[in-house]
Amino acid sequence: MKLLWFLPLLSTLVRAIELDTNNVTSIKHACALIADGILDYYEGNRYGGTVGDDYNYVPLNQTTTEGNDDQAFWGIAVMAAAERNFSNPEDPKLAWLTLAQAVFNTMSSRWDLDDCNGGLRWQIFQWNTGYDYKNSVSNGALFHLGARLARYTSNTTYVEWCDRVFDWMYGVGLLTEGEWWFVYDGVKIDNNCSNITKLRWTYNQGLMLSGCAYLYNFTLDEKWYNRTMNLLKGTLPFFYNKSVDAQIMYEAACQMPTMNSYTCNNDQRSFKAYLSRFLGLTSIMVPDTYDTIRQWLVDSANAAAWSACTGGRDGHTCGLSWTNNTWDGMYGLGEQMCALEVIQNLRVRDFSPPLTADIGGSSLGNPAAGFGSANTKIAPLNIQTKDKVGAALITAIVGVAIIGSTAYLLL
Repeated sequence: MKLLWFLPLLSTLVRAIELDTNNVTSIKHACALIADGILDYYEGNRYGGTVGDDYNYVPLNQTTTEGNDDQAFWGIAVMAAAERNFSNPEDPKLAWLTLAQAVFNTMSSRWDLDDCNGGLRWQIFQWNTGYDYKNSVSNGALFHLGARLARYTSNTTYVEWCDRVFDWMYGVGLLTEGEWWFVYDGVKIDNNCSNITKLRWTYNQGLMLSGCAYLYNFTLDEKWYNRTMNLLKGTLPFFYNKSVDAQIMYEAACQMPTMNSYTCNNDQRSFKAYLSRFLGLTSIMVPDTYDTIRQWLVDSANAAAWSACTGGRDGHTCGLSWTNNTWDGMYGLGEQMCALEVIQNLRVRDFSPPLTADIGGSSLGNPAAGFGSANTKIAPLNIQTKDKVGAALITAIVGVAIIGSTAYLLL
């Protein structure tokens, strides 16, 4: 009887995901456990309706919530499906490449020269809160998707668009150059976009970093190589130097790396997943980045598996913080996605690089895809959409998460 006190301690000691970052079977097992947890937040295989009447991921029932960032992440998801040769839908209007082009076309058509001489607004519809804000995730996602479309299709018009977006972001101050290349959150259109919100998020840095890497891989233009390397250096502040031998990813704008303290909302709790994904892609597109990125991913994956993913009844529910040697009590779709992405991206070199239309890709495209009759300029309503926008982005995350897990676990 005196030993009963020891049983809870014993159960705690075995609660973790046992990960060997050099063992494929171990990585696959870890990913399977985490992906199973992701499905706890997914309501089943309900087909149809998501793409909307115009096949551009702006369904009419989302007009009070959907922003440019939400649409963009669906575009990035289907772009990944094209690059990995997922089975093509029978309807050519639903081909992965066509859907990605539809997203790019409709987003680029909203390029706004009336305020601040360019840029995308955060919101698509002017009745939504945030329509007066031009942010890096919307513009960076357009840049990122354009870079991937350029490489896949060999259409240099996409490169021209990427130049336009990059130059505008730099000109307005959302991108900084110098010793550290950072990507800031966004700017209100008042006073000619002069008041920058200088928050830095992992996914914004990752969007621009990997977009530059794709462009270098396609064009071999040295400017994209230099931008890739500088943005990679600018990513370092998102890694907490826990020891001489370990640098662990965290969301610096809303997390304290030395304690379980955070202000991250639902959206922000998923952002590390995107940085992990984009780092993996960058390491393939620009091999000179591989060693640095590999070490970051190994350190972060070990921290996630052995420390953060030790919670819940199953003993491997993942938390938000990876830097504090324990589960922090947080759980959700974002936490699961972050752990899944950082672990599965350890395997990026186990597969062929993302395909192109000239090298193995089979998805059909339509350069004119995406246009319909949605009116974005009806008189504004007084609708508070902060939480709704978060929910819409999380919906997009599900699409990205499912594609990400199948791409690496099933190939």
